[in-house]
Parts: sequence; structure tokens; C-alpha cells
Amino acid sequence: MLYIIRRLVLFIVTVALVSIITFGVFQILPGDPVKTMLGTEADEVQIESLRKELGLDRPLHEQYMDWVQGLFTGDLGNSIRFSMPVSDLLMDRLPVTLSVASLALVIVLFVALPLGIFVAKRQNKISDVLLSSATQLGMAIPSFWLGMILIIYIGMNFDFFKINGYVPWSESIAGALSTLVLPALTIAIPQIAVKFRYVRTSILEQMQLDYVRTIRSKGLPEKIVMYKHILKNSMIPILTIFGLITAEVVAGTIIVEQVFALPGVGQLLITSISYRDFPLVQGIVMYITVTVVFINFVVDILYSVIDPRIRLR
Repeated sequence: MLYIIRRLVLFIVTVALVSIITFGVFQILPGDPVKTMLGTEADEVQIESLRKELGLDRPLHEQYMDWVQGLFTGDLGNSIRFSMPVSDLLMDRLPVTLSVASLALVIVLFVALPLGIFVAKRQNKISDVLLSSATQLGMAIPSFWLGMILIIYIGMNFDFFKINGYVPWSESIAGALSTLVLPALTIAIPQIAVKFRYVRTSILEQMQLDYVRTIRSKGLPEKIVMYKHILKNSMIPILTIFGLITAEVVAGTIIVEQVFALPGVGQLLITSISYRDFPLVQGIVMYITVTVVFINFVVDILYSVIDPRIRLR
């Protein structure tokens, strides 16, 4: 319990520091959101009136406290570009981004883990050399280029796949998959290459330890040796890289949503930056930050579940 409390305190402190940095950065960036809203022909009276209405004439520490309070209550202010609450915009776009990211993670997990185990058991054989070489290529491919290749060679040749737009799950499961599979593959393929290599390396390191030779000398079946002992002891480094990959997948949706014209948070972020919509950018940045920090928090908790000795350190 003490370990979980320490992790929770670290989670809260990290989010608090990021909120301060996020708020502070947007205060020093060039550009005035009030002038953006009113246009270049607005006079000083209109500017000051709107600034007062938005609370931008108040001291920074008061503005920050109001903004933090809004983070807890769901009131992140109003978007300058869309003239509607930031929280409503996020809730409207989140299902798209979460769907792409979740599907990509499922693909990474169910491909990279079995593939890493398969190759580790065949070290230095042809299959190991070929797959290891292929992963080098996979890690080097930029996601936007891979997305365009998938659109040209798969999306345009198979009627099932839609290369732009989004169909909600509630409307059609098949329709949702048709719009999400290619974007998810675009994110997943480079991450599979990374995850595969970590799984392979971690398992090979465990296979060379003395306890594995001892277990095998007792005549246990190879499947029990691999899945009950080697894989279990390999999970800490595997889980670490999976946490990092999860954060990269969340961030990677920003680029992929542009390629496939998906109406998600990533596309919303690019639009908000273009229009200097600071309240919306702040809200999206905090969403991404909290998501990444929360993923790391969950990974830390899973460490203690896999290896209880970590709780005592």
C-alpha cells in the first residue's frame, strides 16, 4: 500500500508541475487571443471589454487557479476558434483518438509478444535473422509515409477500407473497423518492430541464466519453462517498453489523424495551433499529459504485481 501511495503522490506532483509549465508557456507565447477573436479592426475599448469578460485582466496566479479548478470540474474555458466549451470539443473528438490508439495497442501486443517469443526460441536461425532485419526497416519508416503507402496499396484496392472519415462504433462495428484498421496499422507497425526486439532480447537474457538450466534439468516441458518461468521473469523490461510505446501511440495519433482525415484530438490540436486557440491547446496538452502520466502510473503498479519485491525497495 505504501508503494502505491508513493506512486500516487508522484503522479499528482507530475501533473501539477506540467499544469504550471503548460499554463506558463502559453502566457509568454506571442499572440493575443482577444485580438484573434475580435479581428484586426477591433478598437481598444472592445479589446479591454472582452479581456475583462474572459478574466484575462486578472493576475496570473488567479487565472491559473481558475484554470486548475476548471480541470477538476471539466470547465476548461471556451474555444476561440469554435466558440464552444473546450471540454465539449474534447469529448466529441476523444472517441476517435481512443479508438485508433486502443486498436493500435491491441495489434502491437498480439503481434509483437508472440513474435518475440517465437524468434527467441530460434536464435541465429534464418527466421530470427529475417525478422530481426525486417524490424530494422520497420523502425526506420516514418508513420506519415507508411500511412500513405497503406492508402495507395491497400485502401484504394480493397473496398472494405475507407481512407478518410470516421464511422462511430454505435453506428456500425464493421464501418468503424473499416476506418480505423489502416490508421491503427500505421501507428502499430513501427511500434511492433520496437516491442519485438525488446521481447526477444529480454527472453534471451533470461534463457542464459542458471535457474533456467536448473529447471530444464528437472525435465519440465519446454512450454512450462518458457511461459511459467522465462516469460514471467522477462515481464519487467517488457512492461517498461510497453508503457513507453503506449505513450508514443497516443502521441502518434496526432500525425496519423492528419493523414487519414480522422476527426480526432490530433486534428483538433493542429487546428487550434493554427488559429492560436490557446484555451483549446492548453486543454489538449493537459489531456495528453495526464494520459501519458497515468499510463506510467499503471505500469509502476503492475511492476509491484509482477514482482512483489519492488514494493520493498
